[in-house]
Amino acid sequence: MLIKRKSIEQAESSRRPTRKPKFAPVTLSEQDGVRYLHFGTEWVQGAMRIRKPDWPELEYAQQMMAWMLFIAQPQAIAQLGLGAATLTKFCYRQFPESTVTAVELNGAVIGIAASMFKLPPVDERLNVLEMDAMDFVLDPANQGAFDVLQCDLYDATARGPVLDTPEFYQACNACLADGGIMTVNLFGDHPSFAKNIKAMKFAFDHVICLPEVHEGNVVALCFRDRPTLDKDALAARAAQIVADTKLPAKSWVKGILAAD
Repeated sequence: MLIKRKSIEQAESSRRPTRKPKFAPVTLSEQDGVRYLHFGTEWVQGAMRIRKPDWPELEYAQQMMAWMLFIAQPQAIAQLGLGAATLTKFCYRQFPESTVTAVELNGAVIGIAASMFKLPPVDERLNVLEMDAMDFVLDPANQGAFDVLQCDLYDATARGPVLDTPEFYQACNACLADGGIMTVNLFGDHPSFAKNIKAMKFAFDHVICLPEVHEGNVVALCFRDRPTLDKDALAARAAQIVADTKLPAKSWVKGILAAD
């Protein structure tokens, strides 16, 4: 995502020669009670307020939950790209009747999420898979299996989602149940944005982008089936979300109605 903070490890190792690992190093920084995840660069890959470990600290992460305006009680949620486990933890705590599956290619990220970002242990409701997100969405066993997909797939270069083709988004669509929604973290002021939006619109019935936050993050809502945007119903649902979670759902409604 387009937020920069120099990591502790980067500052300490800047004078040492570097090698090219298979994965960029997983590094951390802290400021004002917030712990940040990095992949060896200043780009922030996730954040956690230490005293509120289950709260989505960053505004774009809060926007990734905007599907709640349309789906009140999901049965199955999948997170593509674990990061600091922000969304995985929030969904796991907030929806006790739902299963939550997180998919992460880098085993070191999974380990750091558990040891430094309070990711709960795997149980009958929570599953964490070390695998490629493309393989996951192409697995026939996952077709029609999820009410919600949340996609935040970035590497250390932060040049745009590492999976961004029409074929990828088509496979994501196929994983959704009737009425399912996918949210995706994009960079608004970046060449990757137009490419991703074009691919999403090819694969999904309807796509809406929320207003840009931070230094360029834009969250896209991708609908398997075109939704009915009833202003009063959305406002009522937003008020309930605010009361239940304190998430800024009223601003999501404004953004959705303005964009559609």
